Amino acid sequence: MKRTAAVIVTYNRKAMLQRCLRALCTQTAGVPELWVIDNASTDGTAELVAQLNLPTMHYYNTGKNLGGAGGFACGIQQAACSGAEYLWIMDDDCLPEPDALQQLLLADAELDGQYGWLSSRALAPDGKDQPMNLQRSTPYKDLASFAGPRQPAVMASFVSLFLRSSTVQRFGLPIAEFFIWSDDWEYTRRISRSMPCYVIPASRVVHAMQNATVVNIATDTPDRWPRYRYFYRNDVVLYRREGLRGWLWLIAKDAWHSVQVLRHGPQKCERLGIIWRGFFAGVNFHPTVQGLPTQER
Repeated sequence: MKRTAAVIVTYNRKAMLQRCLRALCTQTAGVPELWVIDNASTDGTAELVAQLNLPTMHYYNTGKNLGGAGGFACGIQQAACSGAEYLWIMDDDCLPEPDALQQLLLADAELDGQYGWLSSRALAPDGKDQPMNLQRSTPYKDLASFAGPRQPAVMASFVSLFLRSSTVQRFGLPIAEFFIWSDDWEYTRRISRSMPCYVIPASRVVHAMQNATVVNIATDTPDRWPRYRYFYRNDVVLYRREGLRGWLWLIAKDAWHSVQVLRHGPQKCERLGIIWRGFFAGVNFHPTVQGLPTQER
């Protein structure tokens, strides 16, 4: 197997991380290098990793919670600069089936490397497709089918995303300033604007996420409302690159979420404020795309 680095970002979920690592160690293609990026967990994650003592393990504690976006930017940079040819990116609650990596490598060979990224089919624990991880066939439309050996796509999540380090060298890193949400959509769309990208249905993972709902402040629980300022802000950065249609999509989506807030639940003014403050923060948000350090390429 060519040198493959599995980049896993974790934060205070050591039991789930252990399940993810166990699944990675049973891959039929061979055990990839394991790059665990720990966003300063306080639940004993570091001790767990030390106890496992896996021979392919690289553990890095970021020192503070960088969010998923910052963690992935950090991990992708470290793994790519280490000399790994392939990067396999996932959350700590991603449980790859035994042949998930093998199917991605087969697709890489069939495509002769002529692609931007490959994405696995993500399932919920009950075997149904995980709605949070449905790839997009356009920036506005979910993938309609998983038929055939591969399906073209333009956006995918970081739940089992596969790409070459050379692609990172060309397109840079995910935007760490996003902190959470839309970092994966932005990154995969950045690449798909220039290169063909695909979903590989035969590569399957279970995404055992705790909150398996579509992102929408109108229906989410109050404890999660504050983080939505990132979602509505970051989406502006993502969709404004699509031109007028992207702006219309943003306004329509946020307006529809606002209507849903008015129809359901308490503290309507608070939630409406989060939506539209996030939107206008995004209008003035122009984060820089960071590349790999030149001296380490």
